[in-house]
Amino acid sequence: MENWRNSSNFGSYNRGPRQNDRNRRNNYSNRGQNESYNDNSEKIVLHIDSGKVGKLIGKGGSTIRELQEKSSTRINVDRTSAGDTTAVIISGSAEAQEQVKQMIEELVQDSHYMPPKPVEQIRREDEPEVDFNAFDWSQASKQCDDFRTEKWSKAAPIVKNFYKEHPSVANMTKEQVANIRKMNNNIEVKYMFDEKEEHTEEFHIPNPIETFEQAFEGYPEILEEIRKQGFIKPSPIQCQAWPVLLSGKDLIGIAQTGTGKTLAFLLPALIHIEGQVTPRSERNGPNVLVMAPTRELALQIEKEVNKYSYHGIKAVCVYGGGSRKEQVNLVLKGLEIVIATPGRLNDLVEANILNVSSVTYLVLDEADRMLDMGFEPQIRKTLLDVRPDRQTVMTSATWPQGVRRLAQSYMKNPIQIFVGSLDLATVHTVVQKIYIIDEEEKLSMMYDFFRQMGPKDKVIVFFGKKSKVDDVASDLALQGVNCQSIHGGREQVDREQALEDLKTGEVQILLATDVASRGIDIEDITHVLNFDFPRDIEEYVHRVGRTGRAGRTGESITFMTRRDWSLAKELINILEEANQEIPTELYQMADRYGAWKEKRAQEKQYERLDRGDFSNRRGRRW
Repeated sequence: MENWRNSSNFGSYNRGPRQNDRNRRNNYSNRGQNESYNDNSEKIVLHIDSGKVGKLIGKGGSTIRELQEKSSTRINVDRTSAGDTTAVIISGSAEAQEQVKQMIEELVQDSHYMPPKPVEQIRREDEPEVDFNAFDWSQASKQCDDFRTEKWSKAAPIVKNFYKEHPSVANMTKEQVANIRKMNNNIEVKYMFDEKEEHTEEFHIPNPIETFEQAFEGYPEILEEIRKQGFIKPSPIQCQAWPVLLSGKDLIGIAQTGTGKTLAFLLPALIHIEGQVTPRSERNGPNVLVMAPTRELALQIEKEVNKYSYHGIKAVCVYGGGSRKEQVNLVLKGLEIVIATPGRLNDLVEANILNVSSVTYLVLDEADRMLDMGFEPQIRKTLLDVRPDRQTVMTSATWPQGVRRLAQSYMKNPIQIFVGSLDLATVHTVVQKIYIIDEEEKLSMMYDFFRQMGPKDKVIVFFGKKSKVDDVASDLALQGVNCQSIHGGREQVDREQALEDLKTGEVQILLATDVASRGIDIEDITHVLNFDFPRDIEEYVHRVGRTGRAGRTGESITFMTRRDWSLAKELINILEEANQEIPTELYQMADRYGAWKEKRAQEKQYERLDRGDFSNRRGRRW
């Protein structure tokens, strides 16, 4: 695979324009009755749930404005639409239409958003209007706190501390602790929001462990399950997270994907469930709630949970896109662990099918991704019904301001563990290659790469648009090349089958949009190919993280064009941090964008001055 770029066959593939047009027409004609497409690229009409229009528009129109600016399109919401759906008309170029169409679908997908009712509908007729100018907010806040305290004072007590520190761990010197953390990819651990005195018992940070026995010696059944999986030693995040979580403390785990974060919070969760005072038969719902941003990640966590058999603990995964009836039946049969996407979780809670008041161990997995996808309102709504004295775990690959705000709101004295660096970075087991090319070169380069693949190679190819995934999948099928595809427009059963085929080796090529950039844990993916550069650098990091997993090496290949120049500087930082080779053209691209941005800022300043002068002249009396 190393010389694929310079192969003598490079560029030999040329898809016929008639076949291309035919495939595109077929793709659009099969997209369902809920959307129509004008083949003259004049407009696209989407029909979305009327209850989700507010999600699309955003506060004060902020969301719809941002979508229009990002895609250079015009989006009109048909206010005259009647019934359960509302028409959304998109105008612009065909490419821009498809881009914003995907953005809108992702925005409203799996989101059971309901716009707030008008105040006059909420208020009873006999209730006086509130003068908010004279309203005593501090008193209202105190009453709210008192209500919550009284509400949860009757709940059964929670047992959190199950840690039996091994003597060899307890007797470690400070130098030994520092060395273990350094050798495990420079682990850093601290209390997050306040300076705590570590010598006090309450705020002591447990020493790291080096073996599975040191963490779970008192739980032989857990050790037996670990041995069945064939693990040799704990991963860096596990060796520090297990002592913290078994001690009952809240944890923020910052580590790149593929580093064992799921097992880090799962095994303490199993012990937590079994160790509660209230018998399992008398609990009104699950003890453990894991919230995840995507169906794929939720299903991956469920699969990981089911690998471990411990006292008959049952887990159920609920997510949008799956059969609601089947998921409801599974929930009603009883469970200890529920893994859920935010939208479907809120749906089942509001329908009184799932009771989260019994949750005593909460996990927010891939918190940064959940916030990126706009799930913060659903998360906050769910947590209103979860007891505040729970143990809370938050995992994230990055540490943006939104994640900090969420942690500060819902965690109590959390310990933060981060492995490597808090700065955005890719895993160092991946070789990252960047090719700066013209748009029309992409197809021939990609097909040339496919021809050069070895029998044991597996690749995920990332595209910016679902339509492009469908086009390439059709072309490969016509050539007799076996591949699979995954994107938000495919049925869940098809998405699961696509991942299974790649995992088992039935196919070597998976074509995907960014729905697959997180939560896909296939250890032997050898290559990632970025056909389209992602919308932001965080997504680039997560795409690259699909390869080089579980101690293996991998290769990432990225096509960049002139239109991607705004991300060149951030990409350089990522490549420099990982000691990767950086093309000279990438530095030049970053410089050109910096100069253009500075020039544009000056022009805007002059425009504002001109408008100000004109305004003054209009107001002046001659």
